Amino acid sequence: MLRFAILGVALALAGCGAATATDEAAEAAPAASIATLSASELASLVDTGQIRLIDVRTDEEVAEGMIPGAEHIALDNFDPAKLDLSDGREVVLYCRSGRRSGIAAERLAAETGKTARHLEGGILSWEEAGFPLTAR
Repeated sequence: MLRFAILGVALALAGCGAATATDEAAEAAPAASIATLSASELASLVDTGQIRLIDVRTDEEVAEGMIPGAEHIALDNFDPAKLDLSDGREVVLYCRSGRRSGIAAERLAAETGKTARHLEGGILSWEEAGFPLTAR
């Protein structure tokens, strides 16, 4: 009986260190990242055409104004799988304060494997820096 117990423990321990093909594939895949950018960094990118700027605030918030060039997809409707990312532009997200855009950036990075950035401090930091808003 003791032999069977020792054999069972030995087999269990041997299986603990075994790597699977899934583990190896996960290690080989590049990790998506999330980063913030300041209002002045965003301002320098807005007119370049290099970014896709997405406002994840509510309809009521957007009615107060948006960053020029932004498109509106409320966080409740934000589905990274539905975004056409084929043009290769980097996605930059923003909200009022940065919390919701951080959530959207995490979703985007996790579901697409692409790097996502969001505006640190949200539209409040944009306005505080004196940059313009546009009507919806």
